Amino acid sequence: MTFRKRLLVAFSTVIVVPLLLFTIAFIALGNYLIGEKGELQGYTSIVGGYDEYDTEAETLFAQAVDNADKLQDVMVLDRLAMQIKSRNLYLVVRRDSDIYYASNEAMAAADFERLPAFDKKTVGETGGSIFVHNGRRSLMVRRIDFYFPDGAEGSFFLVSRIMGLISGRFMSGLFVSMLTILIFTAFLLTRWLERSVFTPISAINIAMNNIRDGNFTYTLSTGEEGEIGDLYRNYEDMRLRLKESADEKLEHERQNRELISNISHDLKTPITSIKGYVEGLIDGVANTPEKQDKYIRTIYNKANDMDRLIDELTLYSRFESDRIPYNFHRLNVGDYFGDCVEEIGMDMESRGIELNYTNLVSPQTRIIADPEQMKRVINNIVGNSVKYMDKEKGRISIRILDEHDSVRIEIEDNGKGIAAKDLPNIFDRFYRTDSSRNSSQGGSGIGLSIVRKIVEDHGGYIWATSREGEGTCMHMIIRKYLEQDTDSVDTMSSVDPEDSIDPMDYVDEDTI
Repeated sequence: MTFRKRLLVAFSTVIVVPLLLFTIAFIALGNYLIGEKGELQGYTSIVGGYDEYDTEAETLFAQAVDNADKLQDVMVLDRLAMQIKSRNLYLVVRRDSDIYYASNEAMAAADFERLPAFDKKTVGETGGSIFVHNGRRSLMVRRIDFYFPDGAEGSFFLVSRIMGLISGRFMSGLFVSMLTILIFTAFLLTRWLERSVFTPISAINIAMNNIRDGNFTYTLSTGEEGEIGDLYRNYEDMRLRLKESADEKLEHERQNRELISNISHDLKTPITSIKGYVEGLIDGVANTPEKQDKYIRTIYNKANDMDRLIDELTLYSRFESDRIPYNFHRLNVGDYFGDCVEEIGMDMESRGIELNYTNLVSPQTRIIADPEQMKRVINNIVGNSVKYMDKEKGRISIRILDEHDSVRIEIEDNGKGIAAKDLPNIFDRFYRTDSSRNSSQGGSGIGLSIVRKIVEDHGGYIWATSREGEGTCMHMIIRKYLEQDTDSVDTMSSVDPEDSIDPMDYVDEDTI
């Protein structure tokens, strides 16, 4: 329920409920007071009731008629007055134009002039009620006209002031009823507002305190519509987003700690080797030109490993800020990958790993790519193959295949392979299949994630197939360059001026 409807209900409740209950109380209290044993029993009043006198009143008048010749007897009149002593009535006996008897002299004196005149036609008859207006008051009068024994005109009146019918008991009852009704209505309205407004707001306040304290597991659920329901659902959306953000932050911090640990480990390994070989040179352990050359080459290779790792960290920082610099060119596939294989071949030969290269695309096939970043992709994949090579005769095969409007690059090795459970995760940042992290198979765990990022930024995609114990094959799809792709090339190109590189020798003269 919306707040507008709640206010409308509250407004209606404040008006309708007290009015309805007060009307019921007014009628019930009036009927009680004019009921069978009520103090206004038998008389018409503004409360409602009967138009005629009740049985007791009729009996009183019958006694007056039967004793008309005794109505001059004060004792008889006192006895009749005693019968209405507890009622809001008084008796008046008029003789000619004077008051002969009055059970309430003060009220009789004030109302006497308004009493109906003697009527010879109705002598001995009891008529209906007569309403007489007396200034600010109204009188309800019933009379009997008779003659005194000496022939004087006499009238017996039973008089009630209309205002007098509203007795003190009636007024106090109405006051108590009205007060009770107002308290009851206020209680109901307060309970309803508390349940429908204040309790939900209090629950939201508690939930927000939990959010403030970092507890993102405190949930709120409601089936209610309107502003309260929207507020609950907005809180849940906010909580889930904050929880997701907090989880991502924790995961990022964990990954950073793991990265620092990995990098520290991977830097320490080549540094320790370099120190060992340098000490060997200083101490004269390498006492032959062949040993010295071997030591120097090893130191050089370890330094290259460190340089590669530092480059990887630099690229990772740009990867985090989505600022990897690209300088796209139209590259001839055969020439470009031929040069890459030739460069990689020298390193593979020194490691004793067989490198095979197959190019099945036409000589004119070109792609749009950043030569430096694409080279990084090839080196990272080949580096992983070398790192996890467990065969005495290692083999790496690079194949360039034609896929109609795309070029497919496959890099396959005969290493130890990747478990099926690990295969879907190998391109995730910091994911490593070897949790033991031995020194011979170190790594930061970000190489393949960078590979995927670069390939996707080239408009391509990459995946892997593998069999444990047999090897792994990386598959990349890069779209071919067609003449109508010029506009898309311009869109893809995004060069960071501070990080731009010079075109390489294998790039066509027609660069973008």
